[in-house]
Amino acid sequence: MGSSFGRAFTISTFGESHGVGVGVVVDGCPPGTVISLEAIQRDLDRRRPGQSSIVTQRKEADQVEILSGVEDGLALGTPIALLVRNADQRSHDYSEMREKYRPSHADYAYDQKYGIRAVAGGGRASARETIGRVAAGAIAREVLRSLGVEVLAYVEKVHRISAEIDPTTVTFDEVEANIARCPAPGIAEQMIAHIEEIRKQGNSVGGVVGCVARGVPAGWGEPVFDKIEADLAKGMLSLPACKGFELGGGFGMTDFTGLEVNDEFESTEGKVQTTTNNSGGIQGGITNGMPITFRVAFKPTATVMREQKTVTASGENTTLQGKGRHDPCVLPRAVPLVEAMTLLVLVDHAMRQRGQTGHF
Repeated sequence: MGSSFGRAFTISTFGESHGVGVGVVVDGCPPGTVISLEAIQRDLDRRRPGQSSIVTQRKEADQVEILSGVEDGLALGTPIALLVRNADQRSHDYSEMREKYRPSHADYAYDQKYGIRAVAGGGRASARETIGRVAAGAIAREVLRSLGVEVLAYVEKVHRISAEIDPTTVTFDEVEANIARCPAPGIAEQMIAHIEEIRKQGNSVGGVVGCVARGVPAGWGEPVFDKIEADLAKGMLSLPACKGFELGGGFGMTDFTGLEVNDEFESTEGKVQTTTNNSGGIQGGITNGMPITFRVAFKPTATVMREQKTVTASGENTTLQGKGRHDPCVLPRAVPLVEAMTLLVLVDHAMRQRGQTGHF
């Protein structure tokens, strides 16, 4: 159903934003995989609220608990259940939203689909649902690390402020060196100042997260409907506030001819690779051994602290001003989300490749 993702390495997330807790069940993790509570917590800490002045100030430690599937730090091969308990709910911030639909949120759509919704925090539509994805992604990261695969995301653009990032050389330390998670220090300072000014105005901005997967071998992916870029696109577009995905040269390739953007092949000491990487490391839906590179667009946070037009559940025109604690820009906290979904797609295709061919 809609809360599950993957075929060979499967996750199912659960929980609402202001409920008891949120979490994930991971099925298909290879037995014997090292499961480090510290590594999972480290990725969750990069996602958690309250970590800097430019994100939501909801105070959640997001401490993860392992409920099943692990013995002495190793995966048993059975389902792994992970839980993070909610601690800082302020459901009263949402009392007015019980009768009024928040502009550009999922409130109205959920009501039309189910006839009922979790009012406080948006329920399953809240970004707190992504806690389960990040926790599962940390497990996938360990599996992929053993295969020599590294996944790294970074903030490339906030509103109209852009940075030129080389995905082949960018490092984790460079990304984590500032609260914007932009590995271009001078540009990052501009981004931070802009987000802080937007927050003071009661407004919000969006931007672009770039991502690279290095060390992915040639041959992963399936033809036609399960192309690896199709699964990446689905994974990214399932993230809250995500509105766009482009692989490699993306939309920019439409300005050129085939001769200008084709990735020609060359062989060096028997190693085949392409001379450029406009394809983003994927051709025919299958990896070609080059780094996988893509960009993900996130819209401005829907909740703004300014009055906007809306309607009530009974169809009457009204206005609503945002309340509560919200990100003026989702980009810094979206970085670990993009990494998590990339890791989950890649580990799923790695497992499927092994099942089909007997090797990774």
